[in-house]
Amino acid sequence: MADAKKDKEKRELAIDKKEAAVKRPVPKEEKEVSSAVLFKEFQEHSIAEFFKKNRQMLGYSGKIKSLTTAVHEYVTNSLDACEEAGVLPDIWVKLERMGPDHYKLVVEDNGPGIPKKFVAKAMGTMLAGTKFHRFKQARGQQGIGASGVIMFSQITTGKPTKIVTSTGDGKVYEAKISIDVKTNSAKVTDEVEHNGKMRGMRIESELKDVTYQKGDQSTDEYLRRTALVNPHTKITWIDPEGVTTVWDRAIKEIPARPRESQPHPKGIGVDDLMSMATTTASRTIKSMLVSELARMSSAKADEIQKKVSFDMEKRPRDITWNEAEEIVKAIKELTFIAPPTDMLVPIGEKNMEKALDNILKPEFKTVLTRPAAVYRGGVPFIVEVGLAYGGKAGKEIAEGNEKEKTLMEEKQFSMEVMRFANRVPMLFDAGTCALNLAVQNIDWKRYGIQEGYPMACVVNFTSVHVPYTGAGKQAVVDDEEIIKEIRLALMDAGRRLGLYVSGIRKKEEKEAKRKQLLRYIDPISEALAILTGKADKTIAKALRHLVEDRFEQIEDEENGGEGQDSGEAEEAGSEDSD
Repeated sequence: MADAKKDKEKRELAIDKKEAAVKRPVPKEEKEVSSAVLFKEFQEHSIAEFFKKNRQMLGYSGKIKSLTTAVHEYVTNSLDACEEAGVLPDIWVKLERMGPDHYKLVVEDNGPGIPKKFVAKAMGTMLAGTKFHRFKQARGQQGIGASGVIMFSQITTGKPTKIVTSTGDGKVYEAKISIDVKTNSAKVTDEVEHNGKMRGMRIESELKDVTYQKGDQSTDEYLRRTALVNPHTKITWIDPEGVTTVWDRAIKEIPARPRESQPHPKGIGVDDLMSMATTTASRTIKSMLVSELARMSSAKADEIQKKVSFDMEKRPRDITWNEAEEIVKAIKELTFIAPPTDMLVPIGEKNMEKALDNILKPEFKTVLTRPAAVYRGGVPFIVEVGLAYGGKAGKEIAEGNEKEKTLMEEKQFSMEVMRFANRVPMLFDAGTCALNLAVQNIDWKRYGIQEGYPMACVVNFTSVHVPYTGAGKQAVVDDEEIIKEIRLALMDAGRRLGLYVSGIRKKEEKEAKRKQLLRYIDPISEALAILTGKADKTIAKALRHLVEDRFEQIEDEENGGEGQDSGEAEEAGSEDSD
């Protein structure tokens, strides 16, 4: 019976499995997808559409940074425009609070303005401008800045940006600009042209997802630093609370206009040479090298001809990649004069000194400009550094309460490092910036400069091409040659500041000793009065004379003067005690 029962259970289980298999759907084999289907969604994307999705690459990441980036782009454009037109910049910046994380930014300048027919292209098209294609020193380089702000405004508020501009011809042109991100082109609305005496440009953008907050990375700090390294500029700033701050110009001389130059042979690559061959007006490869490259003479071109396997009298457009590689290889084997540096326009030592006095008002300052150097083999640059001590220099981090502390110990500071590239402040991404790395790598204690001193370190990097780490232009790449030049400049400036600081320290140590001696005069006088029977006030007066005379003598000796000797001091003290 038991066996019959087990057989029955087995049969029932087999039937259940069979029915379950019938009910369960059999998976179909996956079909191959054709390339036509895969590429059905294939599309081209404009540069504007790319940056709309990757706005952090332009500096629009974080509410504080986004606002500072917008101010930076508009102010930079105004400075470049004014200087190229030979006008002393007068820039007016206002930030108006419209709501939570919602502001209206207005920037106005007295520059040359933009001709009506170029407004749409200049302000509403990315990678369109007058700077990218030139080998010339400029604050802006890519043709993205202002149009990037307009796009950021558009995607956070849905509103266009208002432009008011005039070239000084008696006509004022107004329009609202937005960007068609699909085509990277401007959409212009509400165009108006009327008579007026305006000269320059006014731009108004509403911004959301931004925050105004005072601090090291704020709009206030950006404008303060801009005024510091552009002493010929007047900046008027009205913050959201209605407080007006004016940084007046320290000098009334417009900086020399940077001269456009040619690339140095040591700085070009094979692709650069191939591109040059398609645009040159030269008839031969040899003449192209002589006419398109700096420091390339006919004699040098002849030397290159001896090192390559083809005739350089052929047309440039007929050059092959392998032939271009031969030329670049030959160039690396030759020695060339360093690239010309007269196209670089640094701030200048005298101007930087005036700027430091104007903004920081330091007790002591030292400024140094290094001779021009080269990075990447052929790109010239100049490093300027300035160290300021006391006054408004340094960032206060603590405050002392003890009355007996010396002047240098009353407050605690950290060094304020100010980084600039072509006179433009860089407030973010300091950790990856060559300028900041160079400052941090200096052993300041070696020059007697201790932590807590009230000092500011200014570093300005000037070049026809600033090697930024990203499109946001907030840090310079960690290049060995760049760091080396900055370090050499800082070490020289550090020695100068160290001499001044050591002088202060000696004076403070001397003053501390004097106060310490004077502190013991009263108890000593009381004890001597008991022993001698003389009045303690008379003894105290004599002792004070001894201390003061001795310190005057020491000071005279240090200054090279003829002070009173110790015998004369003792004699004077003796007369007082009598």
